[in-house]
Amino acid sequence: MRVLAGIFVPLLLAASALATPPRSGLVVPGASLGNVRLGMTRAQVLARWGADHGLCRDCRLPTWYYNWKPFTPEGVAVEFTRGRVSGLWTNWSPSGWRTNRGLTVGDAEARVTELYGALTTSQCSGYSALMLPRGRVITSFYVVDGKVWGFGLSRPGARVCR
Repeated sequence: MRVLAGIFVPLLLAASALATPPRSGLVVPGASLGNVRLGMTRAQVLARWGADHGLCRDCRLPTWYYNWKPFTPEGVAVEFTRGRVSGLWTNWSPSGWRTNRGLTVGDAEARVTELYGALTTSQCSGYSALMLPRGRVITSFYVVDGKVWGFGLSRPGARVCR
């Protein structure tokens, strides 16, 4: 076992050093955000997005923030429950993010319902979340001032306001 750990850990660290979080990315509703899925382990996230992240000090659950520039809010976040991804979301309207149906950050709110139909809305502090249930995943389309601000993935019953 120690021999395997001695081989695996350096390989994982090398892979995470090369991995970077996507500055722009694809959201597949009900499935993934930037090629990360709910239920993945911390090691799997590190392999995809790397180790260059900050830790949230005030969050209820362990949360990693991948910010494009230090001390600025734009980027992506990953929340963990029992060591597995339990929530994913974009922060602060990062440009270049889109869904597999072509909805992009900055699109008009009406485009969400045009592409995905009527959705349940949750009012958050300063924005709203339009929620699309797909199996065991809720995809949230975050809207500020009538425009798509970002995206999120969570489990049914989990909070969607971030």
